[in-house]
Amino acid sequence: MIKNSFDLKKLIDLEKWDSLQESLSAVTRMAIIIVDYKGNPVTKHSGCHKFCNEIRGNSELVKYCEKCDSRGGLEAVRLNKPYMYLCHYNIIDIAIPIMIEGKYIGAVMAGQVKLLNADAESILEQIVVLPKNSIAKKALEDFKAYYYELPVLSYEEVNKIADMLFSLCNYLVEESLEKNLISDMYQKVMKRHSEIDSNTLKDYTIKNIENAKKEMSNAIINAYIKDSTLSNDNNVKVNDNLKPAIEYIYEHKSENVKLDQMAKICHISISYFSRLFTKEMGENFSTYVSKLKIEWAKSLLEETSMQINEISDELGFSEVGYFIKIFKKYEGVTPFLYRKYCKKK
Repeated sequence: MIKNSFDLKKLIDLEKWDSLQESLSAVTRMAIIIVDYKGNPVTKHSGCHKFCNEIRGNSELVKYCEKCDSRGGLEAVRLNKPYMYLCHYNIIDIAIPIMIEGKYIGAVMAGQVKLLNADAESILEQIVVLPKNSIAKKALEDFKAYYYELPVLSYEEVNKIADMLFSLCNYLVEESLEKNLISDMYQKVMKRHSEIDSNTLKDYTIKNIENAKKEMSNAIINAYIKDSTLSNDNNVKVNDNLKPAIEYIYEHKSENVKLDQMAKICHISISYFSRLFTKEMGENFSTYVSKLKIEWAKSLLEETSMQINEISDELGFSEVGYFIKIFKKYEGVTPFLYRKYCKKK
């Protein structure tokens, strides 16, 4: 469950993230770091500017920075969206919350830039105000040259970067949740649990569960179907324009794929896709997919003890009656009779 087992180090592949974070920092010209819900860094600081590096390297001055980070993170959680603010040196920082079902897991902290239009600063909150004659004010004088080297971006640019990082975080969280759920479900199955208990599914969204089910279905099907990928089928020669669609069909056997969906994947019009498909594959899209699914169904009937309705569901048929009808159309017998007389001993 999320509250017990998920933390940022499990949720995000930090080795892969480090490389991505370096690239994001270089492209956006912002310093970027991920912190956990307590504010502790879990990644290195990419693109940390000389000025901020000097400030954060001082045991007294870093306290101001940590106060800004803490408050910025809390505001981002409260708003459940990126929070842009001014630090004690009027430098722009952004806190991007990483949330799972309302639970705060951590944040991406980005910034260390100045605004192109100083007037825009008036709409932002300055979290910490420096006291007069403070050591922080003296540091500003000492490192003034570094301060004026800070990157300058427009308010609009900073906003777009914040939205991009927020979307990226949400995508990574969704992907990671589904992988964790699939792993949990797989472990349950391997331990011979007759069913997935409610605790396994707790804290996951309906979308997570549906996507995990699709992945599990594909894994089950591929385990029993020979030549389960397009690359293994030497008889299939595919036009480059159609290849993305054919690969998708082979890789998503449990889905009820639609012609318009496949045309979109290939980035061509529906009418052109339909004509090209029939010309290149020798039959129309619907017939091709139906025959392919029946071949997969035959493998499942021969190799497994799955019920007819289960096979129908796993192969994406809308209802078992339609599956039986299509099977008999191409094989001349019902799935039941096929299994009875053709199943391998």
